[in-house]
Amino acid sequence: MSGRRLFDVAIVGAGMVGAALALDLAQRGFDVALVESRPPAPWRAEDEVDLRVVALAASSIALLQRLDVWTSIAASRASAYRRMQVWDALAPGSLGFDAADEGAAALGYIVENKLIQSALWRAIERQPAIRLHCPARVVATEVSTGAAIESRITNHESRLLTLDDGTQLKARLVVAADGDDSALRGLLGIATRDRDYAQRGIVAHVAHERAHEATAWQRFLPGATLAFLPLADGRSSIVWSVPNDEAERLLALDDVAFRTELGAAFDFRLGAITATTRRAAFPLRLRLAERYAAPRFALVGDAAHVVHPLAGQGVNLGFRDAVELANVLAEAKNRKVADSSHDFASEYTLRRYERRRRSDNAIAANAFDVIQRGFGSDVAAVAALRGVGLALVDRVAPLKRFFAHHAAG
Repeated sequence: MSGRRLFDVAIVGAGMVGAALALDLAQRGFDVALVESRPPAPWRAEDEVDLRVVALAASSIALLQRLDVWTSIAASRASAYRRMQVWDALAPGSLGFDAADEGAAALGYIVENKLIQSALWRAIERQPAIRLHCPARVVATEVSTGAAIESRITNHESRLLTLDDGTQLKARLVVAADGDDSALRGLLGIATRDRDYAQRGIVAHVAHERAHEATAWQRFLPGATLAFLPLADGRSSIVWSVPNDEAERLLALDDVAFRTELGAAFDFRLGAITATTRRAAFPLRLRLAERYAAPRFALVGDAAHVVHPLAGQGVNLGFRDAVELANVLAEAKNRKVADSSHDFASEYTLRRYERRRRSDNAIAANAFDVIQRGFGSDVAAVAALRGVGLALVDRVAPLKRFFAHHAAG
């Protein structure tokens, strides 16, 4: 079946970043098609807390507020973290951030992926400017230069998407938001620069003797990092990044042995670990797309970049992609009002987006990579230097403020 409707933007992938971009564009007056392979699992308050959580920075929360979904998320099960503590197992010195120092109520919020996705999905279903195709997969794409199909449409190029059921969609711009193994990125032949860290991130939710104090904790260990993120129910969500063979060993432990080793790795900062949920693990890698734009095409989120989770910035970088792309498209569309020949999805517009986001994401990814390498070393001289560095940042107010503001977006 061949559709005759031409959309302003077609977004492939309705994860957190793709869904947020669709809503943002719809609110700005764009006609949006959204393609997703399967609907998200519904979030329910009576369910166990999802093992997948994110640390939302202030910039991400501002986006969710503008999309009118943050109130329901915050009222459901979001946990503010007001302080952050970072320290090294091999060297003295630590680094601490406090929201009060910035005159803010919180540094950020720990929220389940499923909760964010569910709130965005409900908003999409209420948005008449979004046409949802789900379940559906893209099997082919090409640039189309066919004649205008409606009197209001000029003969600018568009991109054609063919779905697995034979449906064809045309859009002035197609956006890939279909994850780190993006099939659409592959169809466009966009290469990536990859690095396998040979590590896995073990995740679980744990209870502990002492309160988490609304604090996000991170400890650097030889060849590993360990984060404790505060949950709304008083427990903490852990992300323990360790070499692959060590991950296999830790996953094979019974709960008692795992809690003992986890407590020791965390220096018993919150006392003994008294309970744990099931454990899961995911591979850690660096992946950066060589290009973010092609004719009538752009990448956002994990389709464009995957970074080490030690700074918890992955989804925040993706949300910043969505905001930047929506901004440049809206600016171009407003220019089109004054000049009917202007094309809001022109190469010039897409290159503006690419220049802004590819640079920022590359800097962030490489900075996390350097930190991961430097703090993973067990060489005594390197460890001593790390301790001095943490202490220096903690004591120099402008430097400390710089790191705090960057983390907040």
